[in-house]
Amino acid sequence: MRLYLVNPSNPLVSLTRIKDNHWNQYRVWKPLSLLVIAGLTPLDWDITVVDENLGKPSYSTMPLPDLVGITAFTSQADRAYRVAAWFRSRGVPVVIGGIHATMRLEEAMERVDAVVTGEAENVWSEVLEDVLRGDLKRVYHGSFVDMSKVRPARHDLLRNGYRFGSIQTTRGCPLNCSFCSVTAFNGRRYRHRPVEHVVEEFKAIPENNVLVVDDNLIGTRKDHIARSKGLFQAMIKADLRKRWIAQATINMADDEELLGLAAKAGCLGVFIGFESPTVEGLVEIHKKFNIQEGRNFRASVRRMQRHGIMVVGAFIMGLDSDERGIGRQIADAANHYEVDFLNVLFMTPLPGTELWAKMESEGRIVADAFPEDWKYYTLGHPVATYKHLSWSAMLDEVTTCYRNFYAYRRMLGRTVRTLLRTRKPITALASLAVNFSYSRNLRLDFQNYNALDLARGDALDSIRPRGHRILSRVEGGGIIDRGYRNTAPGTSSGKTKGRRGTELLGIFFATAQGFAEFPPLGSKRQGTEAKK
Repeated sequence: MRLYLVNPSNPLVSLTRIKDNHWNQYRVWKPLSLLVIAGLTPLDWDITVVDENLGKPSYSTMPLPDLVGITAFTSQADRAYRVAAWFRSRGVPVVIGGIHATMRLEEAMERVDAVVTGEAENVWSEVLEDVLRGDLKRVYHGSFVDMSKVRPARHDLLRNGYRFGSIQTTRGCPLNCSFCSVTAFNGRRYRHRPVEHVVEEFKAIPENNVLVVDDNLIGTRKDHIARSKGLFQAMIKADLRKRWIAQATINMADDEELLGLAAKAGCLGVFIGFESPTVEGLVEIHKKFNIQEGRNFRASVRRMQRHGIMVVGAFIMGLDSDERGIGRQIADAANHYEVDFLNVLFMTPLPGTELWAKMESEGRIVADAFPEDWKYYTLGHPVATYKHLSWSAMLDEVTTCYRNFYAYRRMLGRTVRTLLRTRKPITALASLAVNFSYSRNLRLDFQNYNALDLARGDALDSIRPRGHRILSRVEGGGIIDRGYRNTAPGTSSGKTKGRRGTELLGIFFATAQGFAEFPPLGSKRQGTEAKK
């Protein structure tokens, strides 16, 4: 029996466009969810994993399989359905899983033969047995998995084309941010794999650089932290010689022992979700964890950096509390915290989240020609009506933000600070190269914004509230609004207080879009479609 496992692409995600930006080869990692599914599949199946991020294959030249499995998060859904349609038209059954299919079950059922909802480990064997009998069910409902029974991924199936591998050590998140679908999909209980299982899988990863795809690697409670220390100690003892990057909450900086162990275990960078530079914004999205009394973000960032751990700071733009000037506020906050890299995401209502329910009930979801419009749900495109910002204003604000943070003098300043802090020229050069890479991808994103206008144009204007208009054109990196300006309250300055080196660059290239990686046909949130 022949099985194809497909990770669909999205042409609008600039980090996968390797031809447009050479450094993007360091920002594409193996589709872990499909490799885990492969690990659950009996050895008598002939398995081919197709990652379209490395290029779309010519399916017509490939032998027809007996089954196609597809995983997709929201921004991949449209392409996933197109791939499914191609195979189904040739009589090949298609099963889809992942967070989008789970949250949009009826939509998915209309376009595939079977849907796996939730975490797939407990039902995948049943799917395969039904395929052999020719009796696929329409829906297979997965359930939360005992993490001690999670099988290791088949890292051997994709050996070429990647600068680093991926692994998952936990599922679930104790936080409940309004924009994030993790709790709806994986639950709020923090579940972790046995330390020895994680270490053994690390050993099986052929790449020296690894992305830990956990939504929150270290957790929030004392027992979570203790578990993380135990994991790092085991990794050090095993002498894995792997370099890795992960997502975590800001409390990682509260424990010097934890930071020291993480660094010795190979941690080179963490993605931290600061989300908003204002208390009002943090309250709005339920990120009260970031408002603990006495929390000093700048000091926290510096503590991580002193251990040689670089920090990617993530912020969300388009909150109901955001007004004109938010771009400068975010840049000022990121500069004040002295994060190494800045990633700004547009507030995006993803299916299954509290934010989606709110915006849908208020009629604020504008990019709603589904499934085609799902490709815009990358967190890098405006897709809804924002309370105080038109689309053109949003793009103007993100341009202001990035031009401030990624100004040449600031990038050089961060490089010098990195050199003085680490005493490692290679690390400092890596920092500079990644900063330039972000700048390069901004230009690619602006091309996408222009394409969005050309594709939707007046159709979007006709359903937006009066006094708003979307972006009309991007010229030379600048935003030109030829329509109405936002009628909401005015602006505010908002100011707030050799080869080894090349490989090292890739560790810091993970952005929010890329962090959206999932375990078996789902079991991971979008987002990294949304970040902590």
